[in-house]
Amino acid sequence: MATFTTSDGTELYYKDWGEGQPVVFSHGWPLNADAWDGQARLVAEHGFRAIAHDRRGHGRSGQPWQGNHMDRYADDLAELIEALDLGDAVLVGHSTGGGEVARYIGRHGTARVAKAVLLGAVPPLMLRTEANPEGTPKDAFDGIRAGVAADRARFYWELSESFYGFNRPGAAVSEGVRRAFWTWSMQAGLKGAYDCVAQFSETDFTEDLRRIDVPTLVAHGDDDQIVPIAASAHRTSQLVKDATLKVYPGAPHGLVGDFEKAFNDDLLNFLRG
Repeated sequence: MATFTTSDGTELYYKDWGEGQPVVFSHGWPLNADAWDGQARLVAEHGFRAIAHDRRGHGRSGQPWQGNHMDRYADDLAELIEALDLGDAVLVGHSTGGGEVARYIGRHGTARVAKAVLLGAVPPLMLRTEANPEGTPKDAFDGIRAGVAADRARFYWELSESFYGFNRPGAAVSEGVRRAFWTWSMQAGLKGAYDCVAQFSETDFTEDLRRIDVPTLVAHGDDDQIVPIAASAHRTSQLVKDATLKVYPGAPHGLVGDFEKAFNDDLLNFLRG
């Protein structure tokens, strides 16, 4: 099992598949690198090097009491990239991982980065404020924290339904996908998972997005019930200088079924372009 230790002493797990230009995947909350396995295998089979880590507090990585915040997540990513001496990398982030990618570029620049992909990503800001009226009310995030604290096993199982759009009429529900989501989520430590809610919901990534100066694919389902598209991808694509917006009609937040197949094709095309 590949791990490295960050400058604050936290051990992080990562997988490293294939050879070629590195594609570095950052996962969503409260999952881990396994959520990217389909895409990691895909790009490794097509001449790229796939790297995906478990964020601190999640999966097989350490579960420190401190450091569960977006700046540290971005610094962890930077330290991994430096430890592996990666260059010309493509950073791919889903949901909270998209925020991690944006904050990495905001704090560390693009000297080691060739392209970025933001899939169902939380930037620029999820929380509803006077300046962000299309955001989600804070009560919704308070409810997430309460659910995680009170009965996270039940909460994660119920969350999997809307995460993959299985609550929509006529949806082809996969219990296996729901069980995988639940298993990955339960591997996250309670402290890290709880702290991360504020980080993905209340962090303002506006200035980070303005610092992105590499080609960027902004991909989002227009039926995303977790990160609604109006306050996220539509605004992100306007803030990033060299952004291409790809909207998937009827697609949910989580990669599943035809949505996953379409995104995989777009990811490969973007990597090769």
